[in-house]
Amino acid sequence: MTEKIQKILSDSKAARWTALALISITMLGAYYFVDMIAPLESLLEMPPYSWTPSNYGFFSGSEYMLNVLGFLIISGIILDKMGIRFTGLTATIIMLIGGSIKMYALTPYFSMGGFGFSFFNSFWTTMPAAAKLAAIGYGIFGIGVEMAGITTSRTVVKWFQGKELALAMGMQLATARLGASVAFFFSADIAGEKVVDGIRTGNVMNPIYLGLALVCIGFLTFLTYTFMDKKLDKQTGHAGPGPDPTEEFHVRDLAKIITNRGFILIALLCVLFYSGVFPFLKYAVHMMQSKLGVDAHIAGKISGLLPIGTILLTPIIGSFLDRKGKGATIMIYGAILLTLAHLTFAFMPNNIAIAVIAIIVLGIAFSLVPASMWPSLPKIVEERYLGSAYALVFWIQNIGLMFFPWLIGNVIELVNPGVTEAIQKGDITAVYDFTVPMLIFSCLGVAAIFLAFLLLKEDKRKHYGLELPNKKS
Repeated sequence: MTEKIQKILSDSKAARWTALALISITMLGAYYFVDMIAPLESLLEMPPYSWTPSNYGFFSGSEYMLNVLGFLIISGIILDKMGIRFTGLTATIIMLIGGSIKMYALTPYFSMGGFGFSFFNSFWTTMPAAAKLAAIGYGIFGIGVEMAGITTSRTVVKWFQGKELALAMGMQLATARLGASVAFFFSADIAGEKVVDGIRTGNVMNPIYLGLALVCIGFLTFLTYTFMDKKLDKQTGHAGPGPDPTEEFHVRDLAKIITNRGFILIALLCVLFYSGVFPFLKYAVHMMQSKLGVDAHIAGKISGLLPIGTILLTPIIGSFLDRKGKGATIMIYGAILLTLAHLTFAFMPNNIAIAVIAIIVLGIAFSLVPASMWPSLPKIVEERYLGSAYALVFWIQNIGLMFFPWLIGNVIELVNPGVTEAIQKGDITAVYDFTVPMLIFSCLGVAAIFLAFLLLKEDKRKHYGLELPNKKS
């Protein structure tokens, strides 16, 4: 007698990788939108914007401001209560709203006195009106992108747990970072950035229009994914909007998460490591221009090598973690490379080859740590409040990502007196010294090394299995 075995949708390799592709495209568009302005900081210093490094730093950190104020925690609870479909669609809609506000704020129409300009120009006069409104839009967008990030992480676990989990997370991260790489490689080209008769010119809006179009495409791909998600829930008996009601999340469960020593170490390691990478990328192009004497096109392409490297390496490292393990050890190696890369940037001579090597090393570090960190969280935290655990990690991470761009911008102005004023007057020979900011980033790497060793020790004590393969035989 032949026994018929009913397989669920996630058992199909084609189905689960299709699901991954759909949600990854959503994050690709989001990541492009996040980084599309970074290569254009030098344009924002010129009229009609006339931003200072501290203005730019506040704007860059504003992406995370509303999340730090509690919206990210709310996002995690929504995810655990309402499920992947509702949360993901809500996230993409919020990204479209925030992105549209940011786009409007940076239009020449607004900067030249358009609707709302008088109000935003009437307070905090050291901050340009466009920067204030753009920061509000960026903050709203940040709610959506971080909500989408935790939803994506939860989705990958749903489809790939017990299978190619680390590889899938690596592929999702790689695809998202492709969006960042496109931003660094091509934003200056799309903007037409150039120096004519000693005046820097370009159209900041062109990359923004492309970014909003990619966010729209991301909404459509996630909408398509929801049909697959609904079918999988029906097959597994979870037909409602949220998780299995027998494992319903309660707010009191947050105490179980934040009293878990392994979780705290992962969260702190995350904030240190990501604060050493993303805020650095906000200033990387300008730093390359100042240190190497190159234009934004070349500086953007050098900086864009970082996400390109992670696109290639993260899936490979994920596959290794699935088969061989050693997640905690790999985090140690990544933190060491992060430190070495920033020390190189701090004392880097005027040499493009050294800059390329340093950015590649930083890219390797950025492949090692996230590829091992994110699949480790399900080993430490129970699945029923995994969404809120991811949200808490992202929230702690967002504190650093909000604070460090602002800090670095202020440090740049502090150690470079008079340079900002010279640049705004059109002196293209005036450049910033980035040594001190790079040393600050190096200190984050040193702290991350220490925490990674503590995490390895905690794993040996609690037997989380961080050093064991992710794929079950």
